[in-house]
Amino acid sequence: MIIQTIGKLIVRYHSFFEEGIVNTLIIAAFTVFFGTIFGTLMSSMRMSKILPLKWLAVAYIEFIRGTPLMVQLMFIFYGLPMVGFTLPDISWIAMSINSCAYVAEIIRSGVQAVDVGQMEAARSVGFSHSQAMRLVVLPQAIKNILPALGNEFVTVIKESSIVSVIGLADLMFRTNDVIALTFKSLACLAIAALCYFAMTFTGGRLIALAERK
Repeated sequence: MIIQTIGKLIVRYHSFFEEGIVNTLIIAAFTVFFGTIFGTLMSSMRMSKILPLKWLAVAYIEFIRGTPLMVQLMFIFYGLPMVGFTLPDISWIAMSINSCAYVAEIIRSGVQAVDVGQMEAARSVGFSHSQAMRLVVLPQAIKNILPALGNEFVTVIKESSIVSVIGLADLMFRTNDVIALTFKSLACLAIAALCYFAMTFTGGRLIALAERK
């Protein structure tokens, strides 16, 4: 019975779920992209020998990792406009700010897992610190970083459901729309769960393929 209901809902309301999936993937893609860029910068600050930069990075990472994403999202969505500051797209900006802290620690752990002798060898043949980091250390660190970054991408896809609370039309928001129209909560949630699983499973397999390459 439940399978028949799910099939009917997919046939009739597939456009709702398709829109939600597309928006969820867009939010996740922007989050991972900018989270990786700023996470790399934050990781560099975290490992810097310039103490003010290091302290700033540590404070940022610890604060973001120590507070719920929901609170951060609400603060940016409701708090910033109260002081006259608004952002064009709250969802991926808020999630990128959150993801940045986790990516920074992933990159830092990956870099520190590379033998110290690699940096020393690169410096001994005339590389500057930045050249040694970019050409010698980071390429070796990627194999340590990639699996954890893949897990972060999967986590972001699942956590993106939280943006539904501020009215963004992600998969969870569109699922609630279908529930409001049909009053079939269990079947609609089952469809949403299958959609999330399909996205995370596919993302995980792509990351695994990249690891092998």
